Parts: sequence; structure tokens; C-alpha cells
Amino acid sequence: MHPSLVRRTLGGLVPPKIATPKLVSGDNTGPLGPLVQFYSKLPKGPALTPAILGLKTRYFSGKNASAAPVLALIGGLFLIGYTMDYQLHLKHHKNHAH
Repeated sequence: MHPSLVRRTLGGLVPPKIATPKLVSGDNTGPLGPLVQFYSKLPKGPALTPAILGLKTRYFSGKNASAAPVLALIGGLFLIGYTMDYQLHLKHHKNHAH
């Protein structure tokens, strides 16, 4: 992977470079205003629950956790498989044997 691609991909994770050594050193040459302003805009408190939930969270980890989706999948695969087997092979044996 190219370094520029990695830098571009991870660029959103790194905060902007607003704190220069001159600002952070604590001398009177510049206030920490930009740094304080950046961190005051960050959200405070616990993280919100996402509005879009995945299948695992909705059916298996949530308050209504059940095995219904797994059983529905097994039943659906059985019905599809039997229908294909009947149409491709079993209907030819309906009235006479091999």
C-alpha cells in the first residue's frame, strides 16, 4: 500500500495541527485559544446509540433476542432446496419408477 493512500485514509482520524510548540509551551507569545476552541466543540458525555442497527444487534443481542431468524433461514433453504429437487428430478418419478 502506498504511503499517500494510508495518509489519506487515516487523515480523518488525526486531529488538525492547531497546537504548535510555541502555543503549548506556555509562554506569553500566543494564547491557547485555538486549542481550547477545537476541544470545546467535541461532543461530551456518553456516545449515542446508532440509529441504524445491524442484524446481529437487532435479532441476537437486543432486548428481543430470539432464534427466529435462524429457524426462518433453515426453513427457507429447505423449501427452496425441496422445490428445486422436485422440479428437476422428483416429478419425473411421480407416476412411474425408473
